[in-house]
Amino acid sequence: MPPGGLPGAGVPDAFGRLWTPHRLAYIQGEGKPTGPGAHEGCPFCIAPGLTDEEGLIVARGSLVYAIMNLYPYNSGHILICPYRHLADYTELSAEESAEFSDYTVRAVRAIRAASAPHGFNIGMNLGTVAGAGIAAHLHQHVVPRWGGDTNFMPVVGRTRVLPQLVADTRKILADAWPAE
Repeated sequence: MPPGGLPGAGVPDAFGRLWTPHRLAYIQGEGKPTGPGAHEGCPFCIAPGLTDEEGLIVARGSLVYAIMNLYPYNSGHILICPYRHLADYTELSAEESAEFSDYTVRAVRAIRAASAPHGFNIGMNLGTVAGAGIAAHLHQHVVPRWGGDTNFMPVVGRTRVLPQLVADTRKILADAWPAE
């Protein structure tokens, strides 16, 4: 046995193990907001101040925007976010709610045009206990689904295999985004 551990521990071994050390920061809560606003680390408040490419923004409305999920379940996983920092769906104004819904429809249309999924999961997790990774800023998930996309990798390996970089998917979906 090697000094200080098990044989092969921490050593890449082809298909025997899948290493995703980049996920550790997310798991440990790094980058999660400490409060409202960009100055307190909210990524959904920071992103609109960046270029679309830097912020992974697909489309901008006057009250909401569409952004790529940095940790997607599938290629094309988009989030719909209000610009205003709020945590609960019931806090949206009538105008925000209307544009939020419209951008969800546009996301479905753009993803359909770009990649022809067989279906979608659409929803939001309100609160940390409900599974929200960033509970302080409301966001809705629009996740494209294909037959057979839940195979042994996410089920047994607890790993997602994405065939395209998120930034490349952002460009494709931005180009496919329906005009007003």
